[in-house]
Amino acid sequence: MTTPWAPASSYGSAAGQSANDPEGERSGSEGEGGGSGGERSGSEGERGGAQPTPVAPHSPAGPGASVAPQTQTPQEEGPADLRLVAPALAAWGAAAVALDAPVPPLLVFCAAALVLAGLAVLRAVRGQVAGPAASPDPGPRPGPGPVFGRRRRRRRHTAWEAGTLVAAAAVLLCAVGGAASAALHGADLRRGPVPRLAHQYAQATVELEVTEDPHLARQRAGGAQRMPAAVVFAAEARRITAPDGAVTALRTPVLVIVPQHGRKTDRTWRALLPSTRIRVEARLVPPLPPTGRVAAVLRVAADAAGSPPRRIGGPTSLQRLAGSLRGGLREASDGLRPDARALLPGLVVGDTSRLTPELDDAFRATDLTHLLAVSGSNLTIVLALLIGPPHLAVRAERRGIAPRLGLSLRTTAVIGGAVALAFVVVCRPDPSVLRAAACGLITLLAIGSGRRRTLLPALAAAVLLLVLYDPWLARSYGFLLSVLATGALLTLAPRWSAALQRRRVPPRLAEVIAAAAAAQAVCAPVIAVLAARVGLVAIPCNLLAELAVAPATVLGFAALATAPLLPPLAVTFAWCGGWPAEWIAAIARTGAALPGAEFGWPGGWSGGLLLAAAIAALVPVARALLRYRRLCVVCALLLVVFVVRPVPLTRIITGWPPPGWRLAVCDVGQGDGLVVATSPGSALVVDTGPEPRAMDRCLQKLGVRRIPLLVLTHFHADHVDGLPGALRGRSVGALETTTREDPPDRAAFVRKVAADHDVPVIRAVPGERRRTGAVSWEVLWPPPPPSSPFPVPIPPPASSPAASPDASTGPMPEGPNNASVTLLVRTAGLTVLLPGDLEPPAQQELLAEHPGLRSVDVLKVAHHGSAYQDPALLRALAPRLALISVGAGNPYGHPAPSTVAALRVQGARVLRTDTDGAIAVTGSATTGLAAATTDLAATATGIAAATSNGRRPVRGRRRPARRRVAVRDGIRRPTGSGRRRRARVCTSA
Repeated sequence: MTTPWAPASSYGSAAGQSANDPEGERSGSEGEGGGSGGERSGSEGERGGAQPTPVAPHSPAGPGASVAPQTQTPQEEGPADLRLVAPALAAWGAAAVALDAPVPPLLVFCAAALVLAGLAVLRAVRGQVAGPAASPDPGPRPGPGPVFGRRRRRRRHTAWEAGTLVAAAAVLLCAVGGAASAALHGADLRRGPVPRLAHQYAQATVELEVTEDPHLARQRAGGAQRMPAAVVFAAEARRITAPDGAVTALRTPVLVIVPQHGRKTDRTWRALLPSTRIRVEARLVPPLPPTGRVAAVLRVAADAAGSPPRRIGGPTSLQRLAGSLRGGLREASDGLRPDARALLPGLVVGDTSRLTPELDDAFRATDLTHLLAVSGSNLTIVLALLIGPPHLAVRAERRGIAPRLGLSLRTTAVIGGAVALAFVVVCRPDPSVLRAAACGLITLLAIGSGRRRTLLPALAAAVLLLVLYDPWLARSYGFLLSVLATGALLTLAPRWSAALQRRRVPPRLAEVIAAAAAAQAVCAPVIAVLAARVGLVAIPCNLLAELAVAPATVLGFAALATAPLLPPLAVTFAWCGGWPAEWIAAIARTGAALPGAEFGWPGGWSGGLLLAAAIAALVPVARALLRYRRLCVVCALLLVVFVVRPVPLTRIITGWPPPGWRLAVCDVGQGDGLVVATSPGSALVVDTGPEPRAMDRCLQKLGVRRIPLLVLTHFHADHVDGLPGALRGRSVGALETTTREDPPDRAAFVRKVAADHDVPVIRAVPGERRRTGAVSWEVLWPPPPPSSPFPVPIPPPASSPAASPDASTGPMPEGPNNASVTLLVRTAGLTVLLPGDLEPPAQQELLAEHPGLRSVDVLKVAHHGSAYQDPALLRALAPRLALISVGAGNPYGHPAPSTVAALRVQGARVLRTDTDGAIAVTGSATTGLAAATTDLAATATGIAAATSNGRRPVRGRRRPARRRVAVRDGIRRPTGSGRRRRARVCTSA
């Protein structure tokens, strides 16, 4: 026999009354009217139109018998319960402020708050006592009348006033609790000898207890060199021996940095598990920023970093079990394809150790990083196996594995709590994991007690408890994003889903769209604060990725659980989970590759507030647009065009790239990335900058799909690290490099990337001449090393002369910069010199080797416009247009004012990517020279053009104003209204 279950809003009123609700009468009254009993419950039930709902008793068919689902609308849940929201926010705000606040003001605040809370409670108690005393029992209840109405209103006002005072007292007390907990945790950073030794940059012997899994810090290009690789992990200093021999026992949080010294040593450090105790020799330095949650940064000495860590205590058995499970999942996924091998452990347990920088950037651009930060969705999927689909509310806890095993609600809740705790141990206590586990435990407590499941109070209670337990979460952006996303799913998503369903959107599709849109709407301002950008593909990418998240997570957890017992079965589960993981990776890469996947936005809190205001203004506009289907279709098509940005249409709208462009300098930050157009869709590329995404975006905007030759002038990181972006989705004929492979790690990186894309690598030869279409170029520098055999160049096109075989050899240039490949390019009658990063000694030799090198039209200024320039070469070249590829706010002072002044004295128009954005050179020898930029700073016109009467002076020069910069696409860019999208053209006179 099958009967409908009770609706979600009345869970526990009848279904769980006999076994799980000791307050039988209270539950029954809630089931009928939502009141607390007696006559009032009945009257409210009749007034609200609520009827008792039949409930399925234990069916003879067993606990797993099917039930007929009953539709549930959001309105049946009643108004949101916000009573715990204000106390949670008060504790959160007080903890965030009190972590580094001075002690005296903090004591004054706590004392004042306690006094006010006591007064509020006293006033509420007195009001409640005085209320009945002022209104003696009138005897039998009279009929309706003015006197009785006034008494009832007075009692209601008294009760409302007392409730308000008690709520205010609760807010004050929670604020005091948050401030006190934060003050105690903050004092741990200032207590003991660690802060003093850090400010002295002292060397010490420290005994540490590891508190998180060590991970390899992501390397970024720091100018010419890449930041050194290092293993990083958080720990607690338990015992420290100062340089004077003083020994102190303590518990102080620190951050440990271990320089990488080979793959084998790196693995031993990364194999450390939380709770392991080690002893290190390290130098203590102050943390950056100084308000972080660590008292010092410990830089392990080089000799100690080159050997395995000295263990003085092993991990706990629980952490050892968790480590073996995580290691088993990694081993089970070893045979998968690169993306699946990196992504599957991240989806299941948040292990991102195998994630490549390119895939990580793709997840950030599409706002899919929450899939790698294990959160409530992972725990929901795990618990759904036990209690059934959670969105079915009351029916959820009886449709999983538990009812089929005959488990009661309380037993189910206990097992679910154990699963949640194990989830925290295996996935590590990150902010999102803690928030998800706390909400899950509170909800499971409601299930076990037979009470109504109200998730918003559960979220508020979880926030309150977690902030009191770990006040540093109050300043965690990850915790903030997790709470905001969860709150949006509980408040905004049901309303938006109902609105979509009223417009005939299928219910399941409406729920998914509303959930993704709500989470993105509340999280976008915080992302703008951190990254100074706004993503436009986040919602569709999340919708498409959602199809594969559940299968990948379930199969991944199956592999995790079976790895210690049946490794072959775990490999099978991992192989099956690799397919949905690859789907998610493909969604991320495809979305990130779209030209309009994101756009710049002012960073910082001002930018975040501005975006929040814009979203708040757009929500009612979107609600109004939903009434007009045709208008919605038009808006969707416009958004698709803006994201895809087909090159012909983009050129018409933005003016970039300008028609007939010859040379483009990409805005890749502190580095070089130049493109010489050879034919429609084809270009010669010289250097690729420090960031793959920036170079890829530049080539996309220029419409480059084929690269006959890609030249890397030298192997510094700011010239070669963007190589994967240049090769992504493009056919490349060959890759030409300099003769000096220095630094070796970057040279090895170039060879590996080229081999992965099946691109041959050759060396440049001085005197080598090539032609592709209307573009020809000659290699002027460097000379080949005497000890090297003559390199074999790539076969030239039929229309180009063969490379000169009689090139003379010379001494090897000193330093990578002086070994830069230097090209003299001729296109449309214009001459362009690209000297890489040549410094004065090599510049002088270049001029001596090529005395006829005179009067070029365009000069790419060497070494980002540094002060190290040869005046004789600048005078000989006398360029009409000088281009400087440089990053905004770089720490090297590039470009040097002296270099810019020297170029302007020669009559050159100077354009620079840090203030002018990307630069495109147009024109020809007959029509004149012109340039276009993507920024407002280059609105002046008048590039000096050669005429039959000689050179004409530059006019309209103007020094661009300084502007704020923010990091986008991994590079520093100017922000604010001055960052135009429409290209401004500088025409020749």
